[in-house]
Amino acid sequence: MATIKVLLHPKSDGSGGKLYRIAIRVTKDRKQNYLYLATLSSLNEWDNQARKVTTKNPKYSQLNRLIRKKYDAIEDLILEYESSKKTYTARQVIDEIKGAKVGETFFQLAEEHVTNLRIVKKHNRAISDNSKINNFLEFVGNKNLAFSDIDETLLNKFKYYLQAKGKVSERSIMNILILIRLLYNRAIKMGIVDRKFYPFGTDKIRIKLPETMKIGLDELELRRIEDLELKEGTTIAHTRNIFLFSFYLAGIRIADILKMKWTDIKQDRLYYKMGKNNKVVSIKLPEKVIDILSYYKKDRDKSIDYIFPELKKADPKNARDVYAKVKTATKKFNNNLTDIAELAEIDKKLTNHIARHSFGNIAGDKVSPQMLQKLYRHTHLSTTIGYQGNFIHKDTDDALEKILNF
Repeated sequence: MATIKVLLHPKSDGSGGKLYRIAIRVTKDRKQNYLYLATLSSLNEWDNQARKVTTKNPKYSQLNRLIRKKYDAIEDLILEYESSKKTYTARQVIDEIKGAKVGETFFQLAEEHVTNLRIVKKHNRAISDNSKINNFLEFVGNKNLAFSDIDETLLNKFKYYLQAKGKVSERSIMNILILIRLLYNRAIKMGIVDRKFYPFGTDKIRIKLPETMKIGLDELELRRIEDLELKEGTTIAHTRNIFLFSFYLAGIRIADILKMKWTDIKQDRLYYKMGKNNKVVSIKLPEKVIDILSYYKKDRDKSIDYIFPELKKADPKNARDVYAKVKTATKKFNNNLTDIAELAEIDKKLTNHIARHSFGNIAGDKVSPQMLQKLYRHTHLSTTIGYQGNFIHKDTDDALEKILNF
């Protein structure tokens, strides 16, 4: 149970002297938090044994009533927590007495997290995180879930629940747990839950993203896609253009491509901001990209300005509308790419993201990692080296050949 104590806190008055703050200290699980009530100008105004203001202060009567009132309120609140067997912290008690908003449940803090993402216009992240939170809510069925109730047993059951659904990949499960961990760490910093309840880490819930097989197309397969005779103006021809546009520009992500505008191009250079990390990028347009752009130039509408048609009917001020249209287009492109793979006699899975893997596969070790880092728009060189490691197999292939050549 928490303990309460009234005491005096000395502080500098800024001119070499001292002032004394009347404080009520709450201690819970060895963590302390203070409620400051008033300031005294002299130690003579305080009775340390009785824990009250002396008659030497002209407002002693009012101050002592204030101390008693706040002490009683804190005591009542602690008794309420104890009788209801609720988990609480010293900071939470003080915040509630102050009238501060205390996000004491997981889903309160989660809702605040999503709201903040929308405020800073990170709508894609907000939609994604909201979906993850809803997955967890669907499982626990309790909107008043306290952080202290989120333990290893609950999280393991949640993992099994998602695996049983069958439609959620291991990577998606780990991403949901990463979000729960982020919110839990935030709750600890805010004093909502004590660190002793933390369910993540060594010998607890460990989060490890599974390795994914990254298989890109080779040069011959890319040429087969380029050489396909597709009727101009059809959706399948348009899909090929989008895929090749991405590949020619080192695997630009589909959402970034669809949001590109003609005004992003200046003197055969593309200037755009990556949606994933807000990095500003400038890249020279290769001739093959200029050829693709020339086809769409005839439909240019200066009042809308999008290069590609998918967002021309979207409301640019409505992030949900833009997100929905990008998602619909991505699904349509992936379906068409399956048909393109069949026509080009490619037995590998072909999706929008394979354009990026294909660039990595063909680049191999032909270009320095530092240059590839710039082309990929990676923040850290280690990310580039790790990514390229999926496509460079010559050393291991040669080593295996030497060992078996007997």
